[in-house]
Amino acid sequence: MYGLYDKEGILRFVDSDKDACIAYAELFELSSTNYCLMDLANDTKKVNGTNINQSLVGNNN
Repeated sequence: MYGLYDKEGILRFVDSDKDACIAYAELFELSSTNYCLMDLANDTKKVNGTNINQSLVGNNN
């Protein structure tokens, strides 16, 4: 899985095909200096047995 990020670090497009991500950048006229293509499958780490303590969740009100 590949993710295409713009120069501000915002995820713009995700696809399993690297060429599709590059085609997206070309479609929206993003030059190679204005985006970053990352292989998301190799960057993710699975955490087994994670339990989020609900009492630690903040309130946005």
